[in-house]
Amino acid sequence: MNRFDWTWDLCRQTTTAPGGLIDKGTKGKRRRTVPVIEEIRDLVNWRMNVVGNDPMARLFTGPRGGRVTTAILRDATRWDEVVVSLGYEYLRRHDLRHPGLTWFADAGVPIHVLQKIAGHGHITMTQRYLHPDKSSIEKAGRTLSRHLSADRRAPQAASPSSAPAETGVRHLRLVQ
Repeated sequence: MNRFDWTWDLCRQTTTAPGGLIDKGTKGKRRRTVPVIEEIRDLVNWRMNVVGNDPMARLFTGPRGGRVTTAILRDATRWDEVVVSLGYEYLRRHDLRHPGLTWFADAGVPIHVLQKIAGHGHITMTQRYLHPDKSSIEKAGRTLSRHLSADRRAPQAASPSSAPAETGVRHLRLVQ
């Protein structure tokens, strides 16, 4: 965890295995760097002060100081109750990567950066995670309209010569 640029290097995951829990590399076997958003920095900073300078220390632990397992996370968040009450009983926590990456994309983060954050080997996998909603599509249409009409709305400066100046004006012409 880097508190100067607020990024976190992910290099391991805890998973179940015969005989108990094991630590192993991330799913794609790729170390990846993710941003720590402003909204959680105080919590992360507090936990970093608690664990000290050990780079292998677990920033978040279970109720008895051990690993955070799927079961512990499910219980702590009351996941089953919450998703049923919302009518999304089929939802898995992993599914939250989809809206998370979509929010990054909607904020203007380029897809090649999203690929790195997600730890995907191929950009096509990252594309599968992006789900623009109706308002995003409508916003895209308004953005294109502003772009196409920008030069027509801009006041034309008087050209010192009598010949028309090449301004690189975009023209959109509707043909019937």
